[in-house]
Amino acid sequence: MEKAKLDHIDRSILRALQSDSSLSQRELAEKVGLSQNACWRRLKAIQEKGLIKGHTIRLDPAKVGLGLTVFVMVRTRHHSREWLETFRRTVTTIPNIIDFYRIAGDYDYMLKVMAEDMNAFDRIYQTIIEKVELDTVTSYITMEAIADQRNLPL
Repeated sequence: MEKAKLDHIDRSILRALQSDSSLSQRELAEKVGLSQNACWRRLKAIQEKGLIKGHTIRLDPAKVGLGLTVFVMVRTRHHSREWLETFRRTVTTIPNIIDFYRIAGDYDYMLKVMAEDMNAFDRIYQTIIEKVELDTVTSYITMEAIADQRNLPL
């Protein structure tokens, strides 16, 4: 995949939108020092390049009842396409698993799980191990999010 060419104005627009995607075109133009029309043309070009994947808001996990964050490290002996498809399907049907990565190193996969409490997390864990054969599963319970969902460094 080719890296998009961005100048300092494009980067300013993207930084501003990462911090607050609800900015009006006028507010965004003022923030980055452009006229509304020039800002709109820049934003349209950025969107056409596919750099913006959506517009979302960030929720406070504890206030919506998801106060427990767990990183789950998974090691498997199975590396077939069929096994991976079963694992992928199992993981992606569980809404509490908000991030899912194939990684290099001692483990093969890493999951970020948001749950109400330990009992809810255990139900998620049981669902996974019922459906997929795993070699090793290690869970890391977080105590505090020090820097979470940070903006991309542009």
